[in-house]
Amino acid sequence: MKRIFGLPAIAGLLVALLLGACSDEATPHTRGVYMLLDTSGTYAHQLDHAQRIINFTLAKLNPGDSFAVARVDTGSFSEKNIIVKMTFDDRPSVANEQKRRFREIVDDFVKNVRPSAYTDITGGVLQAIEWLNEVNPGRKTILIFSDMKEDLKKGYVRNIPLQLNGFEVVALNVTKLRSDNFDPREYMGRLDAWQKKVEAGGGTWRVINDLQRLDGMLGN
Repeated sequence: MKRIFGLPAIAGLLVALLLGACSDEATPHTRGVYMLLDTSGTYAHQLDHAQRIINFTLAKLNPGDSFAVARVDTGSFSEKNIIVKMTFDDRPSVANEQKRRFREIVDDFVKNVRPSAYTDITGGVLQAIEWLNEVNPGRKTILIFSDMKEDLKKGYVRNIPLQLNGFEVVALNVTKLRSDNFDPREYMGRLDAWQKKVEAGGGTWRVINDLQRLDGMLGN
């Protein structure tokens, strides 16, 4: 099931970016956002929806904030999976130019993306944790544009605890798989398993499917 997000709906998503605990050692008013893009199956053809979220998020981030976008594919615990990453300059004019370049890189990726055979979500989250801890913003948010079904290639080990203290993890556009229609327990169980994994690591978890319901929460 595809969902088309309008700008008011995307504005609601920014609620997720405004939440999260602040580290004593971090710059308290900066934000760090790491967005994972599922490129398997039908999700590779829905990246225009994610693109709208990315563009609107860029518009809302301030100088000094950090933003990265990465793909989820066969093995996602790698710097090679990061499509673009930036910490925006304190000078607004320079930050605006950085955002323009950020959008160009994302646009080029969406035009040329090839679907992946596997979905290493855990590896992507591990890479997100590493990058956000490195840039050390006051607020850390991981956005995951995926159905949250992990499909690992043989030999990949991902039964790894996640260190998510101070992080908020937000699953976006979690579409139901064909098998979920036959047995809804699969869908609910998948999300429950991820919630337990995130909360066991000290993070906070939320699922946002109907973004329009968030419009108006905390304003634009």
